[in-house]
Amino acid sequence: MLPLNTSLPSPMSFFLLGIPGLEHIHVWIGIPFCSMYAVAVVGNVTILAVVRAERSLHEPMFLFLCMLSVTDLVLSTSTLPRMLCLFWLRAHDIAFDACLTQMFFIHSFTAMESGFFLAMAIDRYVAICDPLRHATILTHTRIAKMGAAVVLRGVAFFSPHPILLRQLPYCRTRIIAHTYCEFMAVVKLACVDTGPTKRYSLSVASIIGSSDGFFIAVSYALILHAVFRLPSREASLKALRTCGSHVCVILVFYSTAVFTFLTHRFGHNVAPQIHIFIANMYLLVPPFLNPIVYGIRTKKIRDHVLSSLRVKVAWL
Repeated sequence: MLPLNTSLPSPMSFFLLGIPGLEHIHVWIGIPFCSMYAVAVVGNVTILAVVRAERSLHEPMFLFLCMLSVTDLVLSTSTLPRMLCLFWLRAHDIAFDACLTQMFFIHSFTAMESGFFLAMAIDRYVAICDPLRHATILTHTRIAKMGAAVVLRGVAFFSPHPILLRQLPYCRTRIIAHTYCEFMAVVKLACVDTGPTKRYSLSVASIIGSSDGFFIAVSYALILHAVFRLPSREASLKALRTCGSHVCVILVFYSTAVFTFLTHRFGHNVAPQIHIFIANMYLLVPPFLNPIVYGIRTKKIRDHVLSSLRVKVAWL
């Protein structure tokens, strides 16, 4: 094992500290984290299986939901298994390249999740404001192009992260006071001025998050304008119900994202434990809640799952 202080340009490994001050209860903290990860995996895999098996669900909304489920699976799997190794097996060391790879997956797939929320908002806008042309506007080809654009955006904007960090010399310590390779926690270990690197990261995250949030808000403003012009109250409520699941998951995602950003930007007096817990919730809660919200609130998915369970029980 390398000493904690090193003058190597690129250390062979970093030392993930976990949650400072709470090391004695890491084992217990890992239990709810593991439970959330298990629910996220089972829930998102179930959504993918249901949409694949039921041809009536091959609609834009459910195809975008599948893209969101894949994103959630990758995002949670890139952090949780390694985090549980730290909590339960005391595996603190993480290779330098593995650290940069984890960081790339976290940031790029978080951007993809935001992009898929925007794509789903566009789908809801077209479905409610121009329902007769919904199928012709959002064809499978156009949906595939939108999905590819979201993926390429996430990869293009966050590929520089590991490249920039690989160029930095790390001559202070190799201890990362975090449960995973979080960008700001790693960049603090460099012994040169990292202002431009930090500004690039914050600027990209701010631009992507704010632009997606702005266009989502515009989409729902137009949706509300169209809904309130419907002739009957029953038709208005039915239209709004189709957006309920999407609004719930958006609120969860953006509320944790904004809270994380604000604590990094302005919360200099916030305890490190709070910073780390909020960052973990930002990565764990959306993949955990998305399949639950969509499974409960989306009738087609709920009915298909219940019918499948009834068939299996009958066979038993």
